[in-house]
Amino acid sequence: RVICISSTSGIAGNRGQTNYAASKAGIIGMVQAMGPAMARKDMTINAVAPGFIETAMTRAMPFATREIGRRINSLNQGGLPVDVAETVAWLGQLGTAGVNGQVIRVCGQSILGA
Repeated sequence: RVICISSTSGIAGNRGQTNYAASKAGIIGMVQAMGPAMARKDMTINAVAPGFIETAMTRAMPFATREIGRRINSLNQGGLPVDVAETVAWLGQLGTAGVNGQVIRVCGQSILGA
């Protein structure tokens, strides 16, 4: 199993963070392009794309920016690091052998196109 970490910024962009969005979009392209080749070798490659996650980094953001990040999804709250970790752990299980070349969003159903 190959499990990559991307971001919803790689799906929908991120104003002022072109470099970050481009690198995360590159991961998505790699996962989708390598999926068929990995399947031929009985392997999988997938990506996890977190949205706004409550971390020490996001706690350092200005309050208004943080609140916008929390409210741009249908849950009206930021995700937690454990949400991302459990998604990665799930992809590593034997029962996910049929999941390949996919991007799994951990974003509370973001409303920004991601």
